[in-house]
Formats: sequence, C-alpha cells, structure tokens
Amino acid sequence: MAGPLRVLVVGGGRVGAHVARLLDDRGHDIVVIERDPDIVDELSDEYVATIIQGDATRPSILEQVGLDRIDVVTALTGNTGTNLAVCMAVSQLAPEVWTVMRTDHALGDEYHRFVDAVVFPERAGARAAVNSLEHGVRSLEDVTGNLEIMEIEVVDGAPVSGRSLTDVALPRGSLVVSDADGERIAGSEMVLEPGRSYIVAAEPDVSDEVLNLMRGGADRSD
Repeated sequence: MAGPLRVLVVGGGRVGAHVARLLDDRGHDIVVIERDPDIVDELSDEYVATIIQGDATRPSILEQVGLDRIDVVTALTGNTGTNLAVCMAVSQLAPEVWTVMRTDHALGDEYHRFVDAVVFPERAGARAAVNSLEHGVRSLEDVTGNLEIMEIEVVDGAPVSGRSLTDVALPRGSLVVSDADGERIAGSEMVLEPGRSYIVAAEPDVSDEVLNLMRGGADRSD
C-alpha cells in the first residue's frame, strides 16, 4: 500500500466521529457506516468522510463500500457483538483487510484471535483507535485538551531527515520535545535521524504539516 489509508469506520457516534475527524486531519480517506439517520445528517454536514446509512453487519451494506479498496475496517459502535460481527464478516469477505474492534476493557482479551486489534475507547479515548491503524505515528492519548503529543518516526527521505533542529523550519505552534527514549530534551543540535522516533507537541492546525515534514509521503500502515 502506498499513500494515505482508506479506512471504513463503522459507527458514527461519539467515538467513531472523533476517530473519523482525527484520521481526516491526517490525510486519510474515510468512509463511515451509521444506522441512525440523524447522526448520518450531522456527519454529512462536516464533510470529513463519505457517509453510508445502513446496518454494517449486513454483507450487502459492507459490499457497497468496495472492500477491495479498503485498507482498514474499525468497528466502533457501542455494542461489542455488533463490532465483532462486522469484523468477522469483513474477514470472510476481504481477508486481507486489517480489522479493529471496540469493546469493553474487561472483555477485550477474548477477541484478539478474531480481529487484528482491540481498542478500549472508554479508557484511552479515540486516539487509541487511531494508534491501532497507523504505524510510525502514535498519539499519547492521556494528554488533555486539543494539543497533539505524538511519537513520530522520521522516514528516510522526509524533509527533516538527517537534519539538525537548527536547520529545520518547524511550523509555529510545534516543538520537538525529546527523542522517544526520553533520555534527553531536544536541543538545537539534535539531529532528526531516519528510523528514529521523537516526541513532538503540535497544535491541531499544524499537526498535519509536522507529519508531512517528518514522514513525507510515507505509507503510515507500514
């Protein structure tokens, strides 16, 4: 896979909508399936995703999405049984698609053999679901407010790769805090080495620019 991910989000409620917004902010292509027509109308007005109204446990609804063009399916409704049913249906219809399901924290370990990843949004928030979809970028989900605190792996060939912070023009509203090991605070002499990860703080309106500088056109599913 190359370029942004194409992600199917099942469930457009509080968690699903938040995940869709975060993924849209990071440049991914989002499709949402939601049963409630009122929620469908609300999400349609935001223009963050393609919205399909229907029951995602029905194969005919899933097939409308075009699973052959989907990289990840994340089932985020408030019902564990529904989420499991969706992921298992996807596994039969398109075995190559990565599946992520939301469930209750106490029950999560039971489902790992059926899906690729399990998330517990009540504990970790919507960013935990995004972390299960992307590789090379990980939000620190316990931070309050809208400020993004991310662990980002620098990709070889990205604009900042191999350059010191002195020579890097990060956008206003962003800051490299430390390397991922947390062993030293970032100084102007720190070199952003390809293949290494760094803790970065960014305001929401510049987070995508920061990701482009550090990740370039990398496929975040690798």
